[in-house]
Amino acid sequence: MIAILDYGAGNLTSVRLAFERIGGQAEVVTSASRAEKADKIIFPGVGSAASGMAGFCGRGFDRVLRQAVADGKPVLVICLGMQMLFEKSAEDGGVEGLGILPGTVEVFSFPPGQRVKIPHMGWNGVDFTPGHPMLNGINPGEAFYFVHSYYVRPGKPDTTLGRTEYAGFNFTAAAGRGNLFATQFHPERSGTAGLRLLKNFLEWDGTLCS
Repeated sequence: MIAILDYGAGNLTSVRLAFERIGGQAEVVTSASRAEKADKIIFPGVGSAASGMAGFCGRGFDRVLRQAVADGKPVLVICLGMQMLFEKSAEDGGVEGLGILPGTVEVFSFPPGQRVKIPHMGWNGVDFTPGHPMLNGINPGEAFYFVHSYYVRPGKPDTTLGRTEYAGFNFTAAAGRGNLFATQFHPERSGTAGLRLLKNFLEWDGTLCS
């Protein structure tokens, strides 16, 4: 069973329907006890860091997620979920994250004269670190769909699995470790490339052997 964690801050229907389009079945779950029974975990997210962390921990999903990572279950994390994996976010005046991955979450900041639109919204190419099983069949520089005002700054370089440039600023667009794979972009809204990534997740056993 693939569990999509519902903590009041996710684009859950789009994620579930995307899996249906590729022949997979994913269940939206609201309780930690049900999520514990899953073979794979999807941790999506839209909204703010403070409300996201409150809802996620309030339902006990923080414990479920940590155990899934420790047990080697494949875990896919999306957008706000990816930011919540890190130690601290600058959003909402400063919010403690889950600390599963080292690093912080920072707000995009550009000189006023540059007139850059925030949030970063729309399609943008991602340069991935090659060889990860989650990237099978995905071309170098493939475009994915982004919507975010904050970005992650990993504490360890090998945490970054993909990078994107926006208005001359290069940031981490995918991150992970072991059986954990996270994206700042929304694969469920990223057309053929996004569906390919989700199909790779269906087939992934959580190991790094492609």
